[in-house]
Amino acid sequence: GGQPRNVQPFSDEDASIETMSHCSGFSDPASFTEDGPEVDEEATQEDLEYKLKGFIDLTLDKSAKTRQAALESLKSAFSSKILYEFIMERRMTLTDSIERCIKKGKSDEQCAAAGLACLLCVQMGSGIESEEIFKTLGPVLKKIVCDGTASIQARQACATCLGICCFIVTDDITELYSTMECLENIFTKAYQRDRDPNGVSSTHNTVLHVSALLAWTLLLTICPMNEVKKKIEMHLHKLPSLLSCDDLNMRIAAGETLALLFELARETDADFFYEDMDLLTEKLRALATDGNKHRAKVDKRKQRSVFRDVLRAVEERDFPTEMVKFGPERMYIDCWVKKQTYETFKEILGSGMQYHLQSNDFLRNVFELGPPVMLDAATLKTMKISRFERHLYNSAAFKARTKARSKCRDKRADVGEFF
Repeated sequence: GGQPRNVQPFSDEDASIETMSHCSGFSDPASFTEDGPEVDEEATQEDLEYKLKGFIDLTLDKSAKTRQAALESLKSAFSSKILYEFIMERRMTLTDSIERCIKKGKSDEQCAAAGLACLLCVQMGSGIESEEIFKTLGPVLKKIVCDGTASIQARQACATCLGICCFIVTDDITELYSTMECLENIFTKAYQRDRDPNGVSSTHNTVLHVSALLAWTLLLTICPMNEVKKKIEMHLHKLPSLLSCDDLNMRIAAGETLALLFELARETDADFFYEDMDLLTEKLRALATDGNKHRAKVDKRKQRSVFRDVLRAVEERDFPTEMVKFGPERMYIDCWVKKQTYETFKEILGSGMQYHLQSNDFLRNVFELGPPVMLDAATLKTMKISRFERHLYNSAAFKARTKARSKCRDKRADVGEFF
């Protein structure tokens, strides 16, 4: 009940130090679940929310460095925890902060704000509140994506954000088509590379074209079948030209998009026929067995791995099923549509992807996992391995591995074979 004190504004240095000290707790999602003494969950939640309120206030700070650090801290928290109720009460404040940072910030701040917008929609899921967020941010994102004077990194982040937020939020088919058209206008410029050596499709813009193509492909997976047919007719003959791009990420994005288009085309028409199949499979086979010496070994391995799968999809209609483990559950990725969707959300959630697959209603709905599995405290305790047990297990595995390798490397072990 004392007198209200005057709060001095932070200097750049103080604000960044305070922000980073709070931020450290969110750097690793495991920090929320480390072994240790029992804690008061309610008090911990209150402490977390207090910090988050501070970060939201700092997104309005005069210092760009402070605003960016606050945005990054909020991103870390949103990807690591489910904060639906906290965000619901502050969604308009957060939306206004993100809009201001995207409009007035520089490149790095715009990227951080676009990333936070993605996570905000992931937290909120599909609903009226998310639609309000997208109505505010959608036009701003489109403006940056189409602005040739904005930085490539900001345009790239906004293109990804536009695709993800539209995927989550929109039930309006006209908004979906409008967003796809905006993204098409970006990545189709990559088709002009061969015909326009001077201009529009420089290597500098390739990262933007890749992001726009992947975001467009994500939205294609939720289009009505008649629209899917139109898009396939429009792009299936042009996409193979991107397989010759110098940029590895563009080649991979084009290859995976082709595989997905073939999958969708065969779903809509079992007798689907592609005229230039021989030429396409020849290109894909060359990329799947690429041995060019001027390319890095890591790049070649990655490319060969991806294009072996793409070739199988196009030629044999086959998909190598992958299994994803999260908690006591398993999810099988058995088609290109599911793979594209999973990879997109994994990119923005990072190490928090498993946690969200377990607890986020929206993501569980997307991947048809049903309601979250409720486990009692006793079951969770039996599933959890203590840090000491993990250490013992890792030490034993390391010793066994070292011993086995040493035995194989010891030349004396092979003496008996030669004498």
